[in-house]
Amino acid sequence: MERHFDEELKDLNLLILKMASVAEEAIFKSVEALRRQDKKLAEEVIGSDKIIDDLELEIDERCIDLLATKQPMAKDLRFITTGIRITTDLERIADLAVDIAERAEELVDQPLVKPLIDIPKLAVLAQEMVKGALDSFVKRDIDLARNVRNRDDEADHLRDLVQKELIEIVSQDGSKAPRSIPLLLVARHLERICDHATNIAEDVVYMVEGMVIKHRPF
Repeated sequence: MERHFDEELKDLNLLILKMASVAEEAIFKSVEALRRQDKKLAEEVIGSDKIIDDLELEIDERCIDLLATKQPMAKDLRFITTGIRITTDLERIADLAVDIAERAEELVDQPLVKPLIDIPKLAVLAQEMVKGALDSFVKRDIDLARNVRNRDDEADHLRDLVQKELIEIVSQDGSKAPRSIPLLLVARHLERICDHATNIAEDVVYMVEGMVIKHRPF
């Protein structure tokens, strides 16, 4: 019975990692769609959303079944409950990637109001934070989780730089607003992805140490 339970936990872990891989790819493709003004790539991201939704439902069902039938204790209980929370964040990350892809579609065949400088920096940061958070989950490494959490202020700073510059552009020439607003939203979407990566990192600390660090110094 115990061996069967261990196999079920391994299968659950693999499902979470599969969902994580799809979400990471969605972030990358959405930003590339914006950078290259590639409508086809944006459509691929939008189409991948159902895969994420289906994986979230499957993982939730497995977690609930394990909680109900196995009555896990200690670290196994923390792993399963953390799995539920992580998949929620991954689903939201994928939704934000879809939002970015939709903004990219709005800008296809339109000249950008400014060179993309800080948005790509924020995109790289978002991808690094998501990867770091997921690596901390795979390795059960709270130092990696701490590093992700410590970069959240950097994401806020880059978002603020983008907002300030775009608001200044629109204030000088209101006709540029339709091309500025999508970029403003992209910056916000990327910063929110960083927030969800931070959530995952905090959940990893709980899973490994049994310590809740949300809203607390760590």
